[in-house]
Amino acid sequence: MSENLEATQVTSEELTEVIAEFEQYRERLVNEMTINAKKAKISKSKLMAQLEPELAKIDATLLNLRAQKAALSEN
Repeated sequence: MSENLEATQVTSEELTEVIAEFEQYRERLVNEMTINAKKAKISKSKLMAQLEPELAKIDATLLNLRAQKAALSEN
């Protein structure tokens, strides 16, 4: 049983990597969708309305990961 726990524990460095990847993904998503929206002549407000649910999920995940990293750092 303890082998399973050890296998699922992550390091602060791993969390930092995952956080950076999510931040890059979020930025890339916004940038690429903005470019595509301009090409399709979609207003920024419509674009953001479509993106908002996905951005909220990403932001919630980032918040969770940062909390995990903070908790790990405290120990």
